[in-house]
Amino acid sequence: MQTVEDDAGKRYLLVKRSGESSLVRDPDTGAERYLPNADLDPVDDAATLVVASEGVPASVRRVLTAVRDERSLGLLLELVDRGPLPVRTLLSAYDLCESDLHGTLTEFRAAGLVEEARVAGERGYAATDLAVDAAERLRSGGADTDEELGEW
Repeated sequence: MQTVEDDAGKRYLLVKRSGESSLVRDPDTGAERYLPNADLDPVDDAATLVVASEGVPASVRRVLTAVRDERSLGLLLELVDRGPLPVRTLLSAYDLCESDLHGTLTEFRAAGLVEEARVAGERGYAATDLAVDAAERLRSGGADTDEELGEW
């Protein structure tokens, strides 16, 4: 698969090329349509799979790449919902050992999802606006329940 763009700079994923037109997929919507070959130029510096991911909001992509399991997602959502929390509270309230907690928070900081904060005079962490936006988007995305999905 190849990345192409039209005259206006809109990127598409090339699905199939024929003599006069090409079937392209819009990464934002997943919709496919035919466009004239004369209107399309290859984009050499764009990784096709990265372009394919661009249909997902940037904040959600950031969470998807930083969160490694349901516990770490839960930690991020707790910081979003409860506001800044001191490290002491995070250690006592959740079933994470100190090294797991700090490792996860370090990954979240590197991804721009949390930032250090002073909470009641103690060192703590707060969710960033990026994390809040991602949580809102993820929560509004669907109503699947564990029962609907079945056991893993």
